[in-house]
Amino acid sequence: MQETLFTKIISRQIPAKIQYEDDSYIVIHDIQPQAPVHVLVIPKKVIPTLNDLTEADRELVGGMFLVAQNVMREMGKTDYRTVFNCGRQAQQSVFHVHLHVLAGRDFTWPPG
Repeated sequence: MQETLFTKIISRQIPAKIQYEDDSYIVIHDIQPQAPVHVLVIPKKVIPTLNDLTEADRELVGGMFLVAQNVMREMGKTDYRTVFNCGRQAQQSVFHVHLHVLAGRDFTWPPG
């Protein structure tokens, strides 16, 4: 398995505030939150960017949104934004696909 910051969190080599975990995903609080609630839904399978997804990853990626929905419901949030960053120019800093889920404030459009 390719080692990333997130694989180190998954294997407990690096601490994180974990909101949820199951066999396929871990949800952690972002260490640089951009909203009062800012969690990351991370698949345990390492996929560097959205450009590296294959047809075999269809259910895994769809599951990320269902995990986000459940976590937000548990946190009492019904309004939230989901964001994938893909590549350096889009500000992807960890090359392990992850879904940002932000809530707790008004968001503007278009995003920055």
